[in-house]
Amino acid sequence: MTEWLYPMGVVLTGYTVLGLIGFGSALVIVPLLAWAWPLHEVVALVLLLDVPASAFHSGLNWRHVQWAELRRLLPGMVLGALAGLWLTHHMHARWPLLLLGLYVAGVGLHALRTPAAAVALVHPRWAHPVGAAVGLIEMLFGTAGPPVVAWLSRRVPDPQAMRASTPMIITVAASTVLMGMAWDGRLTSPLLWARWSVLVGLAFAGVWLGHRLARRVTAARLRQLICALLVVSGSVLALGAGNPWTAAALGASQ
Repeated sequence: MTEWLYPMGVVLTGYTVLGLIGFGSALVIVPLLAWAWPLHEVVALVLLLDVPASAFHSGLNWRHVQWAELRRLLPGMVLGALAGLWLTHHMHARWPLLLLGLYVAGVGLHALRTPAAAVALVHPRWAHPVGAAVGLIEMLFGTAGPPVVAWLSRRVPDPQAMRASTPMIITVAASTVLMGMAWDGRLTSPLLWARWSVLVGLAFAGVWLGHRLARRVTAARLRQLICALLVVSGSVLALGAGNPWTAAALGASQ
């Protein structure tokens, strides 16, 4: 039982962050669990946990989910995921990871320094290229939460709607990656599914706990938390580009 205490604590913490903010579980869980288990096993496990946990989060916030944004992003996400599947065998991830990290951190810093009412909304016509980027990033790095939030922060002024919509988009993006993993035979390990069966309940519990905590947070404070996590996650991604181990830890689909 003592062998499970650390993984259980990490998973509960990561999905509490997801329940509170709407993203960030993989950025918490993957580097920490990689200290205890092989990285490629952690990556597959977290993606398998992300899909039901993110869907559960959206179910708890059903009325706030912006389904129109998902529909706009979906065609591009499919094309981006297919492109990412091809690029995983032809491109080194370090420089794209650095650019992604700097972009995400910049979006978070700009949003923190700009009042919510002053943020300029972008036109829906950008949804297709942004969706392609989300699908590509999820396939290459397995951590599409930051760019999804960066897009929604310029499309959805309400922080609660942004918090509710991000996990649903991540659910769809992660599902495309899992289909690619299943095609490659990377989801057949009995140990993987044994770990999943033990930890999936804690993932749900963490989402529920974070959801309860979010009720005590004002909209302005929630927006600050989301933007701050964008800065942190973007910085971690950028630093990971210069560190082979960290880059691998955050490059979930490689």
